[in-house]
Amino acid sequence: MRKTGLYFGSFNPIHIGHLIIAEYMLEHSDLEELWFVVSPRNPLKEKTSLLDDWQRLHMVNLAVEDDDRFRASDVEFALSQPSYTCHTLVHLAEKYPQREFALIMGEDNLQTIYKWLNYDWILENYDLYVYPRPGYDAGEYREGPRIHFVDAPLIELSSTLIRENLRQNKAVRYMLPPKVWQYLDEMGFYQT
Repeated sequence: MRKTGLYFGSFNPIHIGHLIIAEYMLEHSDLEELWFVVSPRNPLKEKTSLLDDWQRLHMVNLAVEDDDRFRASDVEFALSQPSYTCHTLVHLAEKYPQREFALIMGEDNLQTIYKWLNYDWILENYDLYVYPRPGYDAGEYREGPRIHFVDAPLIELSSTLIRENLRQNKAVRYMLPPKVWQYLDEMGFYQT
């Protein structure tokens, strides 16, 4: 069984912080590959300023296409909306029985996992690889038998910050993978 990490997110847009975390997780855990699962709609987030699903997927593809350890995944595009992680996990397990899936998340997500649909089933059946996030404490969820904290670098870069900078016509070139920056610049995304 190939151990595959699932890094869920809106990736609106994907930035170097996402890639740093992803690479660190691969290098400092037993994960063999990592899929960036582009979420069309997170039920816990508002959809305002969310770029088109296919545009976000395209940017993830641009960011990871030169690294065969990574894959951009549109698996949630064909599932019912909003996206629930438990439904995606069941779908992936049926479609890829030769893979063992695990979740990658920030401590902020672990802290609020009790809000997820069937979160207890996820905690019982899947390994969670958690990276620290400043200002968050997962409390009681830190000690789960399938929860693995990975002391990844603290990255305070966010897609929100990038979008705000673009709206203000401020430079973000070095916050993004080069191909993603070039594409955003050509398309003029997030600038209005």
